[in-house]
Amino acid sequence: MLKDEIRVIGIDDSPFKKFKRGQVLVVGTIFRGGKYFDGILSTKVSIDGNNATKKISEMINNCKFKPQLQCIFLNGIAVGGFNVIDVKELNKKTKLPVVVIIRKKPNIEKIKETLIKINKKNKIKLIEKAGSVIPVGEIYMQLTGISIEKAKEILKIVCTRSLIPEPIRIAHLIASGITDGQSRGKA
Repeated sequence: MLKDEIRVIGIDDSPFKKFKRGQVLVVGTIFRGGKYFDGILSTKVSIDGNNATKKISEMINNCKFKPQLQCIFLNGIAVGGFNVIDVKELNKKTKLPVVVIIRKKPNIEKIKETLIKINKKNKIKLIEKAGSVIPVGEIYMQLTGISIEKAKEILKIVCTRSLIPEPIRIAHLIASGITDGQSRGKA
């Protein structure tokens, strides 16, 4: 059985203008369980770029909380539009399980069509590599380096105020608050 204060990180990006070049803020919040907010990390990634995996793994590996972290929660498989995270590589570089949280069931075929249309076909492999989308209650997830049973057990601990893990919810609020001057939307 897991401790109620398992230390995890939740990651989300800030809002940004689509079809713009540049960088987007990515925020990571460190929590003990779903109740105790212990720290914050940040980095920047290219909008629609290819550096999310590298930047996020560096952010995690270089933080003082790394030795205690047990799991990474991502709000979706991409940040900054189509800067798709290679979850297998993130797992390998950080030596931590990765749980991708998805609020609504993704239409993978439509995503693939869009990637082909915008000349980013190479990102389809990363999406396929992330594995099956698994329904869990009213949300969905993709798992790397962790069993579904263990992921569900951690979710019970970290989802304290919504269906979304508290670390992701707070990362979202912080990222949007910094970028827009006030927090908005749902993680």
